Amino acid sequence: MGQWGYERQHDALDVDGEEEAEQRDALEGARDWVDDHVDRWHTVLPDLDPHIEGAVTRMQYLADHLRRVGERALAEYGLRREEHEMLHVLVRSGRHTTLPQLAMDLGEAPNAVVECLDALEKRGFVTRSSAGTRKKSPAGDRGQEITLTDEGHTTWLGAIDAAGAEERRLLGTLDWYERTLLASLLRRVVLAVEGHDEG
Repeated sequence: MGQWGYERQHDALDVDGEEEAEQRDALEGARDWVDDHVDRWHTVLPDLDPHIEGAVTRMQYLADHLRRVGERALAEYGLRREEHEMLHVLVRSGRHTTLPQLAMDLGEAPNAVVECLDALEKRGFVTRSSAGTRKKSPAGDRGQEITLTDEGHTTWLGAIDAAGAEERRLLGTLDWYERTLLASLLRRVVLAVEGHDEG
């Protein structure tokens, strides 16, 4: 579509209020540290595409920033990344699963997830029982059922919301149309990666 095509569509939709439009226009000439980075390297590498280098560097920077924010959110709830990932899988599984299925979803061997389960069970975030019963299963029982407790779900949701707040803050600098356009453009790039990997 190109920059001018975007501007014509954007103006035609008139999705901004007057204040938002003024703020957006004020940023048109703004520069960030990536612009300086591209300028420096463009003198060394004349064939460097400034738009590709700028886009990739910004994506890497934002991904790293959101990763650090996510880690801080987990730390606030006293969770390790692998523990939160296990809670995430349990939520996705409807809060109930078996040890072999949980291990498969995590891409780990069953005995490799036991330590993490032990830690979550001690904090009351999960319970374990023998399949088909409500009795606590012995350690190492490969047929045991894993259940996410209400406390575990609340903790998982709190960490998700804490990290999500920063995502909403960052993308809140864009209006609805800009967020939709950004998501569409990134989808095309991801599809190019998926198509290459499959080939």
